[in-house]
Amino acid sequence: MFFASAHAETDEEVLLQFIKENPLGMLITGIDSSNQDFLQCTHVPFVLDLPKTEENPSAHPQLRAHIAKQNPQAKAMLELANGSPPNILPLERDVLVVFNGRHDHYVTPKFYTETKPDTGKVVPTWNYSAVQIYGKLSLYYDSRTPEADAFLSKQMHDLSEQCERRIMGFTGGDRPQPWKVADAPERYIELMQRNVVGIRIEITKIEGKYKMSQEMKPGDRNGVVKGFAGMGGETGQAISALVQERGELIDKKKALKSASVE
Repeated sequence: MFFASAHAETDEEVLLQFIKENPLGMLITGIDSSNQDFLQCTHVPFVLDLPKTEENPSAHPQLRAHIAKQNPQAKAMLELANGSPPNILPLERDVLVVFNGRHDHYVTPKFYTETKPDTGKVVPTWNYSAVQIYGKLSLYYDSRTPEADAFLSKQMHDLSEQCERRIMGFTGGDRPQPWKVADAPERYIELMQRNVVGIRIEITKIEGKYKMSQEMKPGDRNGVVKGFAGMGGETGQAISALVQERGELIDKKKALKSASVE
């Protein structure tokens, strides 16, 4: 991913919060396989474990997920086990996971109300936000082993809780009760676990960007804010607010830099 200085976000807390708010990631691997394509990608929701917590005693944040054993990406990883006793399989090569923000949109040059009337030197672009991580993946691939059974049971419970409560808003009380894994027959869940593999990724590098017109001249940026606000709808309002927010942040950084030079 290309990170222009105006768009790059370097605050790890902000990047981790981005993942929490946008848990559907694209897991990308490159694995030499006799039967599967070298490059594989799977869209999968992740659970984020912050470092030095009960769930994650490591000093690095970790991601957890599970995918179907019939997934070609899982099959490529399973080839690496090469008949060894079922346990936890660590992949030697790094994996990449990309998380996209909820809102993105084409930006018309008509929004650039300062430069377009002045010189006409404007071109279209696309506003979006994204975070990517590199990390070491461990595969829990046989639910009959105690390690994989415990991992998958916790993973399915935690992911369901995350989605039911944080995404759907089912928290009980005057809201509906959240669905729980325990609501399904125990035997059915056991069969489901046999047909998936668990994934744990220790994050070794995290990067992110908000490409939200913040580098534009103030007049052009304000034109983008007003343009998206005028579009209406959830996406228009969300991008308008993000352009305003990221613009104010970059203005603040410039002011601090200027003050430090003086």
